[in-house]
Amino acid sequence: MSMPVTGTRRALPILTPDEIGGLKRELADVIEYRKSGLSLNWIVGCPLDCGYCVRHLFDNFGMKVPRRLMSDEEAVRRLVEHPYFRPHRTPVQLLNRATDPMLPVVKPHLFNVLRQLDDRGLTNHVLVITRWRVTPDDCAVLNSFTHLRLTVLVTHSGIQDERIEPVDSTIAAASLLTLHAHAERYRTVLYWRPIVPGLNDSAAHIARAKELSQHAHATVFTGLFFRREIAAYYEAHGLEMPYEDTARRKIMPEAAEGRLLAAFEQDTSWGPLFRKTSCGVAHAHGEADYNGHYGIRELCDICPPEQIERCRAAWVRPDPRAVTREARGLGATGEIEVNDRAIVVEGLDEPPRYYLQHGFGYQCHDRAKPHHPRQHGRADIGWTGENGTPTP
Repeated sequence: MSMPVTGTRRALPILTPDEIGGLKRELADVIEYRKSGLSLNWIVGCPLDCGYCVRHLFDNFGMKVPRRLMSDEEAVRRLVEHPYFRPHRTPVQLLNRATDPMLPVVKPHLFNVLRQLDDRGLTNHVLVITRWRVTPDDCAVLNSFTHLRLTVLVTHSGIQDERIEPVDSTIAAASLLTLHAHAERYRTVLYWRPIVPGLNDSAAHIARAKELSQHAHATVFTGLFFRREIAAYYEAHGLEMPYEDTARRKIMPEAAEGRLLAAFEQDTSWGPLFRKTSCGVAHAHGEADYNGHYGIRELCDICPPEQIERCRAAWVRPDPRAVTREARGLGATGEIEVNDRAIVVEGLDEPPRYYLQHGFGYQCHDRAKPHHPRQHGRADIGWTGENGTPTP
């Protein structure tokens, strides 16, 4: 039976149709397919004010008080009836775009939706990302879900400039330790991000990440998502620009990654470290990566041997005829290729590509936006090609 939103906190109000109509279309659409899963965002508004937040992209950074776009029950219905949702297979993300799921007024609704999904007997991966406070009582609720493969990813950057990140990173660190100490049915991942050269990649920052990695089932590191909307916020607030240009993909310069990996390779006390979110989540649950990253073999050079073996055993090059049939059904145009690294298509936006990727367990790339070797799908900024020239 569903756990209603009760207790001392009132349910969050639901925005009126006129208020929803005033939101950017992408924000009003509560479901978005992202690489790490079908993302459900039925609550918008956050007071945490992190300067690099993706809320800038939806023109709602000024919305500080969380509000619902619909009831929790309607949000669940829309998710499970979505054409891209596959029971037990499609990875799901909850509230990772426009609020923090562990804010006191938000988490009763998070728990309500998790309960409803679990009561359906669904075993899908469900990812919850937070930088806020998690208590032992919260952990007891998270442990109560018996079917979902639940992972809580704790964002920790160590950035001390309050103009960029007003939330003290010690809050996230304390939550990580609490989550890891009480984990039974769920898993917890240290989300070490965003790493920005010169801002939070010092020896002290790396040492702190190493210490925290010992209190997580896996650690995932990544760079800064620096779009023009975020750059405009930096400029308006007199913040130093981290990069001279913006990019569609996350920016993680080669030299910065090299420093982090050098520290990792020289010290055996690190916890398992991964470049990709799904790799860390899969390892935490003792499974193969559901995004098929094993095809991009240079990603695997830092993975634990047992994880490489899991992924190797599960990674199967799909039948080109089956791929072509499904891709054409989704609207693919031009040549459809299945090579040793990925499915390569033309004419498909990210959602149908991710649908193919999660369905076949094999990377699916857009021919017009190639993944350059060694960059792991990251922005070109800070990388050089094999011949030493900047990546095109």
